Amino acid sequence: MFKVEENRTIYLDDKGNILGEVGYPYISSNVVDVNHTFVDISLRGKGIANLLLTHAFNYFRENNIKVKASCSYAIKWLDNHREYTDLMIEKK
Repeated sequence: MFKVEENRTIYLDDKGNILGEVGYPYISSNVVDVNHTFVDISLRGKGIANLLLTHAFNYFRENNIKVKASCSYAIKWLDNHREYTDLMIEKK
């Protein structure tokens, strides 16, 4: 299950344990910095980070939030998901 909380989107198991998260503190009223992506070792390589970032970026789009990415995984992910470049404040 995915859940949006303040400054992050998380992936929870059925017991509420955090198995992955994308952190994005606000740097202004409508701009976040995607600065952290984490997936529990038990789920790595299963596409969870991709799902987390997709969920987060869809949330950003729905809420008119612009994005700066300082997380190395998110920067690499954006290279393969050009459909979200319109959300970026610093485009490559």
